[in-house]
Amino acid sequence: MSTASLTVEQTTVATHVGALQRVFSFPVMLASLLVLLATITVRARFDDPDMWWHLKTGEVIWNSHTIPTTDLFSYTARHQAFMPQEWLSQVLIYGAYRAGGYAGLMLWLCIFTSAVLIAGYALCSLYSGNVKVGWAGALVIWLFGTVGYAVRPQMIGYLLLIVELLVLHLGRTRNPRWFFWLPPIFAIWVNCHASFFLGFGLAGILLLCSFFNFQIGLLEATRWSPRRQLLLSLALVFSASALFLNPIGLKLVLYPLDFMLHLPINLSAIDEWKPLAMNSVRGVGLLVVFACIFLSVIIRRSQLLWHELVLLSAGTWFAVHHERMTFVFGILAAPILARLLATAWDGYNAEQDRVWPNALTIGIFLTGAFFAFPNQRSIADQMKVSNPVKAVEFLHDQHISGNMLNEYIYGGYLIWAAPERPVFVDGRADLFEFAGVLKEYGEWATLQSDPNVLLDKYKIGFCLLTRGGPMARVLTLLKGWKSIYSDDNTVIFVRSNA
Repeated sequence: MSTASLTVEQTTVATHVGALQRVFSFPVMLASLLVLLATITVRARFDDPDMWWHLKTGEVIWNSHTIPTTDLFSYTARHQAFMPQEWLSQVLIYGAYRAGGYAGLMLWLCIFTSAVLIAGYALCSLYSGNVKVGWAGALVIWLFGTVGYAVRPQMIGYLLLIVELLVLHLGRTRNPRWFFWLPPIFAIWVNCHASFFLGFGLAGILLLCSFFNFQIGLLEATRWSPRRQLLLSLALVFSASALFLNPIGLKLVLYPLDFMLHLPINLSAIDEWKPLAMNSVRGVGLLVVFACIFLSVIIRRSQLLWHELVLLSAGTWFAVHHERMTFVFGILAAPILARLLATAWDGYNAEQDRVWPNALTIGIFLTGAFFAFPNQRSIADQMKVSNPVKAVEFLHDQHISGNMLNEYIYGGYLIWAAPERPVFVDGRADLFEFAGVLKEYGEWATLQSDPNVLLDKYKIGFCLLTRGGPMARVLTLLKGWKSIYSDDNTVIFVRSNA
């Protein structure tokens, strides 16, 4: 064999070994563990009531090739204007269902939960320069993300938020041309989830902070170079233009602001928008993370950057006032904590990587994720526990006349499983508050008004309610109503003369 041939062969072998080391590396092994964690976390979460109306909307868009801008599913807000702010996510959700049924939806959830955790792991590793600390940062995101893991557009929104933070960090610390990835991100984001508004605000905060230059104790702000500031400014101008690549235009761009300012019932009555209970797991976790950040600054004498303090403060305010925003707090706080603790754990040394033990461990974790994935029976059982599955089957077999008054949490499933019966209310609370229906329903459901007033106004023929709910007990005593169906979680009442 010639020397040249031997050299080529050695180079080829070295290339293959290098590829194996990258594929079966320690960082990849940690990422595979996050896939297992994600699957175990969401395997019993096929229960979000809003999933169903998102799924049905996606089906309408898929089949009609049009994006609905008015209500199609209720009789109380029929033809009221409805903002299709999540249409692209809804199409992706329906696409998963079309490809694999309910198992396809569960796979969608596992994939996006894994993607959020792995992207968060990459973000924290980049911030800290330490993959071990970065993995711990991903666990912080996992903890606060438990508030929102569901088959809903918000999963795509939060993934894009992490991607945005990655781009901003790379543009801030490396080549500012990274900022020009922001416009295509926002062009997608604005059609997927309203969190684009938050993402744009965070980028704007970073730009404003780039003009400060001071050091107060361990708090530091470094003024950016004019070129870096200019490129981020241009990227944000292009991003603002990209936001108008949506089917509605300016109204959709401003809708998140309209929601926060003009929908008080949504923010006060819907559970996920209520203030965070500080004695809950996530409430305690927020206090612990907040304390760890500031204790790290004080004890380890680490520098806290000005933009980090501003973003952390904003994330904390949102989380304390609205529990669902703890997801955002985790995404903002995790990389900051990871950077401050970068030297608390030995860094990763690629030269010490052991390919085959890593490959075996990766195989074990991914096999575990495969077996943790719920089967069809498990998914069906979850549906029966959280939705009126049997009650809908009963309705299909009966000929009950009149309008239906349904429990708020059942509206989404009824839209999907019984589309022939328009709902009274469902998880699109913004639509029903604008229509005035949510206020009426809330007063009825909490006995703040005479139950008969609403029942007569909307000519209700039957009510489909949770069995243990207060109105189910009231209707048993209300003259002119009788129960015709009951199971473990649902009861149906009809008018006696219906």
